Amino acid sequence: MARLMPARSRITGVVTRTAERGDQVRAAWGVPTVRTVADLLALERPDYVVVAVPWDVTPVATGELVRSGVPVLAETPPAPDLPGLRELWSVVGPSGLVQVAEHSPFMPAHAARAAVLRAGVIGEVTQVQISSTHMYHAMALVRSMLGVGLGPVEITARRFTGPLVDPQTKDGWTGDPTPKEAGSTLGLLDFGGGRSAVYDFTDNQWHNPLRVNRLLVRGSHGELLDDRVTRWVDTRTVITSPLVRRQVGVEQDLEGFDLDHISFDGRVVYRNPFQGARLADDDVAVAALMAAMAAWTAGTGPAPYPLAQGSQDHMVALAIDEAARSRSTVRTEQEPWSADAGG
Repeated sequence: MARLMPARSRITGVVTRTAERGDQVRAAWGVPTVRTVADLLALERPDYVVVAVPWDVTPVATGELVRSGVPVLAETPPAPDLPGLRELWSVVGPSGLVQVAEHSPFMPAHAARAAVLRAGVIGEVTQVQISSTHMYHAMALVRSMLGVGLGPVEITARRFTGPLVDPQTKDGWTGDPTPKEAGSTLGLLDFGGGRSAVYDFTDNQWHNPLRVNRLLVRGSHGELLDDRVTRWVDTRTVITSPLVRRQVGVEQDLEGFDLDHISFDGRVVYRNPFQGARLADDDVAVAALMAAMAAWTAGTGPAPYPLAQGSQDHMVALAIDEAARSRSTVRTEQEPWSADAGG
């Protein structure tokens, strides 16, 4: 994103473990590389540092940067397990310097849906059913759409297997038509106060086009199903309206292939802030997260996704896996980050 939009972001340097890896990064991206955080900060003090390392290394790198007083955008999850989350919070939580790189709520379609929900179109939101992304990403969307904080959650879950063709992975198309056993995790989450969620994820669902994305948000006066919103209008009227995406550059449209905006009932509820960069939705979300991080560090915008939120999302996701393995009800508890103002 920084290379595509240099007027918005600039990379001051990259820390790599080895000089060999540094040479590869320098050749691929044309940016300076160093071996240590101290060397990085000596080059030029950045507004913030992105920590994108293996799960078990994230808390170590994050702690080192916080001790140097540098704001951090830590890759998801911020620590691999619940003890790690608690330890990380005890070390860096009070600093207020750590945000988590959870980009899912910044995706254009989700941002448009959130705008409709905030406008109260379907009334009080009470339930979210999601089948698209996994673990902490799904929990970030569930909690943000439900508007729930950092309190306890009661979870039941089961894991099932069944045959499924897997035509595509992260490495590309497989060309294999043979069904193989794929696991699916179904979870039921009770957030209290009448608010609940259903979690449904199948192995490799991110890449497998045979498993489509589904999102249902239910409220007191209607529901949002993917890109259709059904709601009560008056004593004799229920209507359904679509969320409409304006994608330019199709057929005779000469503007270039890009997302322009998403509208609902004749008004724009999301406008692409990076039009002209020709980004996929996932990349728009990353760019939006980076922009929000820059605004936060400059004191001109809210915290994009505080460590308390990222820790809560991963904790709940881990509890879903635990409930599925044990085939029993799991209840999360109040954690040290639960009192964080960002929650």
